[in-house]
Amino acid sequence: MHPILLKIGPITVHTYGFFMALGVAAALWFIYVQAKKYGYDAQKLLDAAFWIIIVSLIGAKLILLVGHFSYYWENPGELLSLARSGGVFQGGLTFGLIFAIIYFKKKKIPFWATSDLVAPAIALGHGFGRLGCFSASCCYGRECSMPWAVVFKNPYAHELTGIPLNVPLHPVQLYESALNFLNFFVLFIILKKKKFSGQVFCFYIMNYSIIRFFTEFFRGDHGENTYLVKGPSAWTSLSLPQLYCLIGLVAGLVLYQFLKHRQID
Repeated sequence: MHPILLKIGPITVHTYGFFMALGVAAALWFIYVQAKKYGYDAQKLLDAAFWIIIVSLIGAKLILLVGHFSYYWENPGELLSLARSGGVFQGGLTFGLIFAIIYFKKKKIPFWATSDLVAPAIALGHGFGRLGCFSASCCYGRECSMPWAVVFKNPYAHELTGIPLNVPLHPVQLYESALNFLNFFVLFIILKKKKFSGQVFCFYIMNYSIIRFFTEFFRGDHGENTYLVKGPSAWTSLSLPQLYCLIGLVAGLVLYQFLKHRQID
């Protein structure tokens, strides 16, 4: 669509990077406001969120490197480019979660109670991030015959991501963006009515696992090595991200039951 938002002389502002920055800002704003509302040290949580975001970005890039090692071995500079891709979200989430556990313990921050504030913020930021994906044409959908199909025509977008031009595609980035924003509102409601610490975080893991599993059926940017089971159609195939989603859903359900019967901060 519009991979370049603004270009002034040698300065180029890519739309993906703009939406990514907007998502981070919205997430940090939400954490700050809710931390003050619930009596937490807002600055302390913002510091934690900053480092978690950095580690998550690194983790997302590392998983991207592992999945496409031969390509990035030949094109190392593109691994750091936000114009092409921010990385693999599940990788970022995993690395960020591990780091958060260690960081919160070291700083004596109640982990599960705080994770309930962070979970809606992740969904909010991710919603903006997928708008960036749509603008940059990454994470694109498969061919679509529905009236809402989108057609990409920007040659630079094709150069950046390899998206097929002049072909009607599912706007899968918009599907996931809308579902992430919906997830944010659902989690926000749960946050205000939660019964135990960690409840909101568990619902985030379960909700996003369902969202991503569903939207994977409409993705068109996966290579053959991305599929665990490759059937004659998307509906009879199982991609590796979908496998991770099934694992995440089960993990979220188990964690929910564990925290529900054993209060832990």
